[in-house]
Amino acid sequence: MSAPARPPTSTAMATTPGTIGDVANRMERLPATSWQVRVRLLIGTATFFDAFDALTIAQVLPVLVGQWNIGAGQIGILISAGYLGQLVGALLISAVAERRGRVPAMVVAIVGYSLMSILCALAWNFESLVVFRTLQGIGLGAQVPIAAVYISELTKAHGRGRFVLLYELVFSVGVVFAGLAGFWIVPRLGWQYMFVIGALPILVVYFIRRHVPESPRWLAARGWHEQADASLQRIETGVAAAARTTLPDPEPVAVEPPTGRSSGWLEIFRAGYARRTLVVWTIWFAAYLVYYGIGTWMPTLYRTVFDLSLTAALGFGLIGNVAALAGAATCALLIDSVGRRPWFTGSLAGAGFLLCALAALRADSAVLVLVLGSAAQFFAASTAIGLYLYTPELYPTRVRALGVGTATAWLRIASIVGPLLIGALIGYGLGTIFAIFGAISLVIAVFVAVFATETKEQVLEELSP
Repeated sequence: MSAPARPPTSTAMATTPGTIGDVANRMERLPATSWQVRVRLLIGTATFFDAFDALTIAQVLPVLVGQWNIGAGQIGILISAGYLGQLVGALLISAVAERRGRVPAMVVAIVGYSLMSILCALAWNFESLVVFRTLQGIGLGAQVPIAAVYISELTKAHGRGRFVLLYELVFSVGVVFAGLAGFWIVPRLGWQYMFVIGALPILVVYFIRRHVPESPRWLAARGWHEQADASLQRIETGVAAAARTTLPDPEPVAVEPPTGRSSGWLEIFRAGYARRTLVVWTIWFAAYLVYYGIGTWMPTLYRTVFDLSLTAALGFGLIGNVAALAGAATCALLIDSVGRRPWFTGSLAGAGFLLCALAALRADSAVLVLVLGSAAQFFAASTAIGLYLYTPELYPTRVRALGVGTATAWLRIASIVGPLLIGALIGYGLGTIFAIFGAISLVIAVFVAVFATETKEQVLEELSP
């Protein structure tokens, strides 16, 4: 199929094939078809296992605590080690995504965390697992944010929230699957098999390389207009074939020329982006301090504080993961109608109130922690998944991967601090822990309501020239 006709517009940028304006015009008129679904499924497979691998540690810890005689401080170190690697990966490979492309960066990340998952399965003691989890985290920390950037750049403004977050939902499904697999596999086959399963995404690398085109928006931003036009024609051909119709002519989109070449990391602090950067960094840190801090510890808390059996502890933890999946799904379906800022404000406040209520009731029974804690995970997860939609909307294509990578670095810092904080505070009682996390959620809810930028239904190039 030849490239569709493009009507002349008032800007030179929009008349030349493969330039930023031309790409924006053509992307905005593409209907949603099975072609986009196939691309989402291919990349989503890797994202699914990224979540599985990230949360595997929560499933194997209840066994390793006894098998390796691990104390509370060591538990915090082992959980945080993976997130330390993810911090490095989020910063390092996001830079690769800006220089070499979204697809090659994703492939590097997938291969890396898959191979390290095998080494985790072969770990022989606490120290070796800490090393392998740290190295595995480099790939885990890079794949999800780069995939979020790519999916956002493939999407038009209308319905972008649902399109992107229905893809991101596979991460939450992966979390639940990790809980289900851990519930069945760990007591029967052993903890090592969880890491063996986590290596499976390496099998999809070939298909990603073969069937997923490079982002036309990234190619256009690099000034590679011919390659951008060719990549977009490939997408248009696939979409038209899936839709079984001729694509409509593109309508002009008001796109301002970029202010100049990217200055790298400094770009996200320039006028127009500095406030966005500081706000979104704060939300990432606070949301994931609560989400991962509580979520990764839950099975171990049920096992050690309430003395539940291994099966019961993993089962209660699974219920929390299902609640988180429900929260993520609710966000995916409703955030386009509600808007980004109101959604984050409400979900952070909901988690905060529930955790404070749990603290006020002294968290003195496993059932109480299960009910209120799982409800808090519902709200926390809806904030966490929404950030993967919101953050790419805040930056121009030339630094979008860097912007998202540095933002998700705060996720990793929070994920390191959260488990360590719980490990340090557990001697003061669960009520203290839940009170601290609840207060953080409530404060950030107010912060978001005052300072966050609304991005609903706006073209990426209009939001961030």
